[in-house]
Amino acid sequence: MKYFRYSMTVIAIIVIAMQASAQNPIQNVGNRFKGMGGGSTGGGNDSLRHRTGLEDSLTISYRFLDTTRQSKMDSSISDFTKRFPIPAHYMTLGNNGAAAKSLLFAPNMKDGWDPGFHAYDVYKFTIEDTRFYTTTKPYSELGYLLGSKKEQIIGFTHTQNMTPNWNAGFQFRLINSPGWFKNQNTNHSNIRFNTAYQSKNKRYHLQFIALSNKLQGSENGGIQNEADLQNTVTYKDRVTIPVQLGNYIAPGFAVFNSKISTGTKDKNSAILLRQQYDFGQKDSTVTDSTVTHLFYPRLRVEYTVQYNKFDYAFVDQSPDSYYVDKYDFFAPPPTNFVVEEKWTQLVNDFSFYTFPDSHNPQQYLKLGASIENLKGTFTSNGRTLYNTILHGEYRNKTRNKKWDFEAAGNLYPTGYNAGDFSIYGHLQRYLGRRFGTLQVGTQITNRTPSYIFSGEGSFGFTKQTFNKENIIKFFGTVDVPYLKMKLSGAYFLATNFTYFNGYYHPDQASSPFNLLQVNADKDFKLTRHLIWHAQVALQQRIGDGPVNVPLFYTRNRIGYEGNLGFKNLVLNTGLEIKYNSPYKADGYSPLFGQFYFQDDRVVNLKAPEIDGYLHFRIRSFVSYVRLENLNTISFKNGFSFTNNNLATANYPYPGVQLRVGIYWTFVN
Repeated sequence: MKYFRYSMTVIAIIVIAMQASAQNPIQNVGNRFKGMGGGSTGGGNDSLRHRTGLEDSLTISYRFLDTTRQSKMDSSISDFTKRFPIPAHYMTLGNNGAAAKSLLFAPNMKDGWDPGFHAYDVYKFTIEDTRFYTTTKPYSELGYLLGSKKEQIIGFTHTQNMTPNWNAGFQFRLINSPGWFKNQNTNHSNIRFNTAYQSKNKRYHLQFIALSNKLQGSENGGIQNEADLQNTVTYKDRVTIPVQLGNYIAPGFAVFNSKISTGTKDKNSAILLRQQYDFGQKDSTVTDSTVTHLFYPRLRVEYTVQYNKFDYAFVDQSPDSYYVDKYDFFAPPPTNFVVEEKWTQLVNDFSFYTFPDSHNPQQYLKLGASIENLKGTFTSNGRTLYNTILHGEYRNKTRNKKWDFEAAGNLYPTGYNAGDFSIYGHLQRYLGRRFGTLQVGTQITNRTPSYIFSGEGSFGFTKQTFNKENIIKFFGTVDVPYLKMKLSGAYFLATNFTYFNGYYHPDQASSPFNLLQVNADKDFKLTRHLIWHAQVALQQRIGDGPVNVPLFYTRNRIGYEGNLGFKNLVLNTGLEIKYNSPYKADGYSPLFGQFYFQDDRVVNLKAPEIDGYLHFRIRSFVSYVRLENLNTISFKNGFSFTNNNLATANYPYPGVQLRVGIYWTFVN
């Protein structure tokens, strides 16, 4: 792992050191790599020598691995969670970097093999969220956030085009947060390098991604007694409150502390290489003595190889009777207790594309097959698995851009996950500038339960045999930009739903259940500069299912948005208020790293979460100043911020905390 990190760092340094003169900025750079996802057009050599007026300015866009559309950079500053790793609708165990879970129902609908450890997923870089940029100039962004109790987030992003048809990018992030309670520190580091290349004749395309995530989170099992939160005399400093795991650790905070005495270590790395070659027809246009070379693909062959490594571990240097009480151990485990499970995954995929309309690269049919090889290494043994996968996809965004259709499916005919399949489809219609877009779709997944439910790995106490899990989702969205409103809904039907019933018991629902989810987002212009961003979600389970979610969730940002008369200033300041109705929140099992279903304890917020914010932009400089959890104010035994809300039983959120973040972009 360390050699992988060193290699990525060296590559990043080489990329950053490239001379800006290696770039040949040209007009419409946002369409430079459209051919990588389905066809391409672009300027010929003559156009590169023609000045466009953009040589001294920045034009930048990006796309994701399996998309053909270019997206523009988002320069808005009203929503802090676009910079923060934890989405607004997630709950955590009380600290940035701790295990997190969505308050809105979002079941695992990934077909095929899955290890089953997802409590720290929001902090990971992934293949799917990798951005392939195109830019006329080298672009860098440096970010630093400092919070109460020495919380820190450091981020760096750089991308540049070495040539008009070759881009490279590098990204690094460090999250370090000691937390407010004992044995709650987290230390996460992420690194990613990616590059995209297109040959001059526009036939050959290459995409490469290499990334690594090292996540470390101490697990304290929650505080021993919730009544201690009200004892502000003895426990004025919250780090002295006794906790259930790691209570032997001395209270205190350290900058960049990466030592995990009792907690979770989650490491994974991934390398993906994709190569494509197109067969089609050449063409060109001549305008004002400028020759633009075109290429229209009709058939594409694609080879993708992906290698992943997963390493999940739980450690406790000094275990005690907690394991006897919660996990039915006969006696406390030995000193330096370690449970570890490792996996390697190798996937080779070969696919064909065909483009029915040569002038519409966003209409294509893709058919392919994959071979997946898996190797697991457990505490006392191991296992080797394989899968064969057939997949197909059809996409069509019409040339008038009014209709957008997508259908895709996977089937596992043989292997460990034989019989698994997934089907996805959506239809979207553009209704005009006033009425926006309408989308409807469905997703069906029939999947083998995640491997942790089998009981065969390091984290299995007893071997289990479960039926395949089946989840059907119907969804729809209406987006009306003219009214600054978005309505969406989803209906889930789950059969054989798998879950943890208590600290270590994997289980499966005996009967189907339904869940309805409705979301609404609306911006209200109260005055010229006073804006209210409102988000509301309603959820209702129908039937007897092992899922508890809040019936009602809302997030509101109300504040001033303007420039106070200064041309280069963008200012947002006001209050952010979040609230969810009382519900039986899932408990958490530290040893397994799983949120588990419980139907006894209702968790009720003492007050809505209230944050004050001041966000501003001055040219390329952005700053976020936030005073969060103002709702914890208490006048009992004097003035303090000790009226803590609970995330779930025994896991309190912190008191008031100050966060100051700065983000600076550089264009060479």
